[in-house]
Amino acid sequence: LFLFAQRSKINKKMVRIRLALEEDKKTIARFQQEMAKETENIELDNDVLISGVTAVFRDPAKGKYLVAEDDKQIVGSMLLTPEWSDWRDKWVLWLQSVYVLPEFRRKNIFSLMYEFAKQIAKRDEDVAGMRLYVDNSNEKAIQVYKAIGMNGDHYRVFEWMKKE
Repeated sequence: LFLFAQRSKINKKMVRIRLALEEDKKTIARFQQEMAKETENIELDNDVLISGVTAVFRDPAKGKYLVAEDDKQIVGSMLLTPEWSDWRDKWVLWLQSVYVLPEFRRKNIFSLMYEFAKQIAKRDEDVAGMRLYVDNSNEKAIQVYKAIGMNGDHYRVFEWMKKE
């Protein structure tokens, strides 16, 4: 698959976005651990997390990860998961598990991953569009999503999760 590249504001090198490989799973799991602490102040079970990340690589129907690399260092990741829309008779891609290392934020890393995902959606005639959810208290993320042209006015997400 094609790559987006842009000169990083950090070191003037190219940032590239690619589909993640299973060998990236520990980094992706570490990012998810950091995101859970940062956004919801929770500690995820590392064994469950590694198993969950690995499951995506072993079963493509679960989704696919994108990673952002700056000078061969993974600096961000995102999970794309498909949801069938009977209203549209097409798939909707959910952007999930978005994380960018703190020192790489405000450097367009998320925007590059988003544009890569958008190109995937545009090229696949069976995909209607993309969605994401964000915690209401995550004002910084909400500002970023609005800045790239996403609309958060239409839906609210509710959930129920079994207690573990």
